[in-house]
Amino acid sequence: MKFYGYFRSSAAFRVRIAMNLKGVAPEFAFIHLRRQEQVAPAYTRVNPQQLVPALVLDDGTALAQSLAILEYLEETHPEPPILPRDPVGRARVRSLAMIPACEIHPIQNLRVLGYLGTACGQDEAGKQAWARHWIDVGFTAYEASVAGHPQTGRFSHGDAPTIADMCLVPQVFNARRFGNDLTRYPTLMRIFEACMAVPAFDQAQPAKQPDAEA
Repeated sequence: MKFYGYFRSSAAFRVRIAMNLKGVAPEFAFIHLRRQEQVAPAYTRVNPQQLVPALVLDDGTALAQSLAILEYLEETHPEPPILPRDPVGRARVRSLAMIPACEIHPIQNLRVLGYLGTACGQDEAGKQAWARHWIDVGFTAYEASVAGHPQTGRFSHGDAPTIADMCLVPQVFNARRFGNDLTRYPTLMRIFEACMAVPAFDQAQPAKQPDAEA
């Protein structure tokens, strides 16, 4: 397998965590988003969406979208599981995962912030405020969904990491970069700290990737 990612990409970060947990060791290729390498013809042939991550299987099949790749890894490498066994638990975990993956990240990622500047006339302060606002909206919902919930354990669901945690952790890294007040989310941050104590999460963080920049 060959994994295309970028050290700071939240979506690639999610998949790195899962691969670490499951002991999947693909060949890595690095696509520098700020240098626009994602729009180069060679990469567009791999992933017409011009996004990272992409996972190319040994037979040449290319998979895109981090949540789809996480589900593929779960189905092909079932141990350790990153989704609960019961249907209700699986639905809860998917729902939690979609808060950062679908409600926060897509509207504060690099290309959206770039469009706010070039097409909407927002300066850097305006773009940062936009990002903080949508992070707070999503984190408020996540906190309310896990605080006091009977199925919340050491992690977002129970006492083992799931795809919910894999989507949450990269968004906390983003929130720190944008300067959000994370003291407002005590349960969320307790879960984050539990995740970062797991080597698979720690080793997947942006600063520890071969393409990381100082």
